[in-house]
Amino acid sequence: MDHSAARRAMIDNQLRPEAVTDAAVLAAMGSVAREDYVPEGARVFAYVDRPIKLGEGRAMMPPAALGRLLSELAPHPGERALVVGGASDYSAALLVAIGLDVTSIDGLELGEDAGEAFDLILIDGAVEQIPQPLIDRLVEGGRLGAALRVPGVSRLVVGRAAAGQMSLRTIVDADVPALPIFKRRQAFTF
Repeated sequence: MDHSAARRAMIDNQLRPEAVTDAAVLAAMGSVAREDYVPEGARVFAYVDRPIKLGEGRAMMPPAALGRLLSELAPHPGERALVVGGASDYSAALLVAIGLDVTSIDGLELGEDAGEAFDLILIDGAVEQIPQPLIDRLVEGGRLGAALRVPGVSRLVVGRAAAGQMSLRTIVDADVPALPIFKRRQAFTF
């Protein structure tokens, strides 16, 4: 399979039609070999715009959803970024290619090193809620992007930190795999 041709097709046929317009994001997604971040048996599907199972209940975000989220976050070289739940490290590699200083965690160590602040946080999967400890790790004016699960759908959202709070703006519905580590506790219902 010609993965470079598949990368070009991903940009022209998936990313651009989905309003991925940030030049740095397009350049990174055109240069970072996505096939290197998926299991060997799934490499033929690396550029299909669907989630890719990575094992252990984890999956990789589809290219168009990730590209749109990154484009909306508008990453800038020199910024500090935190990628949460990045099972494949593909998202982190894209941010490094753009020129960001990237830290990647699986989400379980949110309380550790709480003094470290970031300009940008990417939750690399769908969550039912944005944990306050993540919002607290943003610098004032810092940006956060994720897929927020509501009944029946995942919605790409971005927000900007202000006075320790964040309001989220919905971008578009997308098929984004859930990150089970952020599952909300079920409330009592009748």
